[in-house]
Amino acid sequence: MQRIDALIRPKWTVTVEPKVVAETGRALAMDGGRIVAVVSADEARERYAPDVVFERPDHVLMPGLINAHCHAGMALLRGYADDLPLEQWLNDRVWPAESRWIDRQFVADGTRLAIAEMLLGGTTCFSDMYYFPDVVADEATEAGIRAVVGMIALEVPTAWASGPDEYIDKGLAVHDRCRSAALVTTAFAPHAPYSVSDATLSRIRRLADELPVPVHTHVHETGSEISESVAATGKRPLARLDDLGLVTPALIGVHATHLNGEEVDRLAEVQANIVHCPRSNLKLASGACPVEKLLGAGVNVALGTDGAASNNRLDLWSELELAALFGKHVANDAQAVTAAAAIEMATINGARALNLAGETGSLVPGKAADAICVELAAPGLLPVLDPVSQLVYSASRDQVTDVWVAGEQLVGDGELTQMDVTALSASANAWAERLRAT
Repeated sequence: MQRIDALIRPKWTVTVEPKVVAETGRALAMDGGRIVAVVSADEARERYAPDVVFERPDHVLMPGLINAHCHAGMALLRGYADDLPLEQWLNDRVWPAESRWIDRQFVADGTRLAIAEMLLGGTTCFSDMYYFPDVVADEATEAGIRAVVGMIALEVPTAWASGPDEYIDKGLAVHDRCRSAALVTTAFAPHAPYSVSDATLSRIRRLADELPVPVHTHVHETGSEISESVAATGKRPLARLDDLGLVTPALIGVHATHLNGEEVDRLAEVQANIVHCPRSNLKLASGACPVEKLLGAGVNVALGTDGAASNNRLDLWSELELAALFGKHVANDAQAVTAAAAIEMATINGARALNLAGETGSLVPGKAADAICVELAAPGLLPVLDPVSQLVYSASRDQVTDVWVAGEQLVGDGELTQMDVTALSASANAWAERLRAT
């Protein structure tokens, strides 16, 4: 028999690839941080001698969720600027607060809080766009979560950099630091077409091609963004990015709430990626991403939470439920954005967008053992006639009992195994006192 680190025996297994179905009687073998096999429970008993067996008789075993867009450090601004439209939220509240408070300690404490929330909710990988990406990388490494840290770029000075050249140079230094990291990779993260110049975007395009890394940016988030772009440049933002050579398979376009048919076709043609953030878009009344049209055209659509300042929760269960419900509403079609499609958006599609599909996003032998167990035993989840449907329309992050990243159990029995919740709470409450005084 082959000795392995662990065997997980759930009631149902959803591997996601080759398709999203719930199979019974399966077991997952992991060793050295990777998936060795997903086989029948009987075969697993015959072939493997695990150091530990996780019996999960009322659970779904599935890939960890992937948050393809967030601003982790903004967890400390949760509730700070609610019930405002995007422009007022950003210009009058968030940017002034960041100007006053953002430093390495703020980002470290906020990122740590965000990671704890995400892990408890079954998120095993997140893509971040925020200041001090070196700090974000360190916090992710310390916590053991997978992360893609954004090499942010703006034209205006902040606590992180004085201007576009320094943003890029410091980002490249972070990229070099992360080359040997087991769990952390990088992406260029120009904030948005309206906040980054053509010259800066052109330099980012050249560097992204050379490294190569994805380019993660907000685009077509509001109608006013588009009208202002047309007034200033004669082009819609996506067309401007396209003219600069940035609409490619490496593009991770976030929000995309205002797309016309030609833009959908263009995104499909070049195999670009879109990240849908339904809760944030609804809360800020930014618009509606045409998810069904994008999926129908063959565009890879992933899910993100955005930041806790615009969403209030870093909860991908809420996002995947809303993606399905809101997607049906926008398409006026009850068959649009199925439960299976929503799970793909929260797992393998996120991995594809982040250039990590060979490493995570599905329970496939050879990939990293990034997996979660979700218990479907509470009265509000019974009877379980269709586990996939139950995951999307009935379950929540409260049902996540176990989380593994690269084979390391970071959540067990619904509790963090390696993070100090008492210290996290004390830090968050201390920041709340300072922020309330502003």
